[in-house]
Amino acid sequence: MTPRERLQCIFNGKKPDDRLPVIEWAGWWDKTVQNWESQGLPKDLGRVGIYDYFNMDRNYQFWLQHSTPDLPKPISHGAPVIHNIQQYREARKNGWILPDAVEPIKERLKEAAKLQQQGEITWFTMDGFFWWPRVLLGIEPHLYSFYDEPEMYHEICEDLVNWQLRMLEKLTAIIEPDFMTFAEDMSYNNGPMLSEDIFDEFMKPYYQRIIPELKKHRIKAVVDSDGDISKMVPWLIGAGMEGILPLERQAGVDIVELSKKFPDFIWVGGFDKMCMFNGRQDPNFDAEKSMRAEFERLLPALRHGRYVASVDHQTPPSVKMSDYVTYVRLAKEYAEKAVK
Repeated sequence: MTPRERLQCIFNGKKPDDRLPVIEWAGWWDKTVQNWESQGLPKDLGRVGIYDYFNMDRNYQFWLQHSTPDLPKPISHGAPVIHNIQQYREARKNGWILPDAVEPIKERLKEAAKLQQQGEITWFTMDGFFWWPRVLLGIEPHLYSFYDEPEMYHEICEDLVNWQLRMLEKLTAIIEPDFMTFAEDMSYNNGPMLSEDIFDEFMKPYYQRIIPELKKHRIKAVVDSDGDISKMVPWLIGAGMEGILPLERQAGVDIVELSKKFPDFIWVGGFDKMCMFNGRQDPNFDAEKSMRAEFERLLPALRHGRYVASVDHQTPPSVKMSDYVTYVRLAKEYAEKAVK
């Protein structure tokens, strides 16, 4: 089977004939790649070249750009770009935000469409209704804005969803990717950063406008949120969402239990990256044994279906290349074991 056929089987609740997909959805930290290059990885391979080097399934991502270089930069990470509705409208008037994000990558999309026909996996990302207002308003003001500036928040999301609908129409005229992610990051290690009531008022109505259009084009709608997402899964399902990633184990996410509780939801990630190196200071530490134990933990979910295992976020620099080679070998072993 091709990588795309395998992925579509899993996402639609079926078992592939040969094995599950073996992918990394997030790529690798730049420092991780630098370390591996010092350990023998050929230089300047790029993301797809690294997939090929480790003999993993390729996947091609496109992140639609929501602003132009003219949009003022925050003075520090998490600081505001705009402070009020007047500044937001001025940025819109100047064309600094929500530009045509498809035209600049049109040729890349055409090439991806050819690769998709050859069996490769394609997907794209858009900022969601938690992420995009936070980019504009800054981390702390964003959380206050639900209470202090609700009209502005809704205006930002209304503009965003209308832009998403326009970009989706342009995008799908070229390619219908296999899935997409809404970048959100709306949980942390203790759970969601917002209540269900806030979600229902400020996010759900906009999801419910864009997700049906995605489904018309057979594009699976998946949320990208770090942290413990367990509590919000029912909220997402109620909004029409079809899956979530990366399922961070360090935040307490238990994919085995979640897949039992929500059997029709799509899950990507969940492999605890810490097991690849945590404990190395112990002279008796065995990285392969540690990783095998982690795959054994995940095996019930892999067999259950609608789950693609992947490092629960980007592979950190602490992971040696030799250990990552072992990880890929084990991932393939369990990808086969799960369908038998």
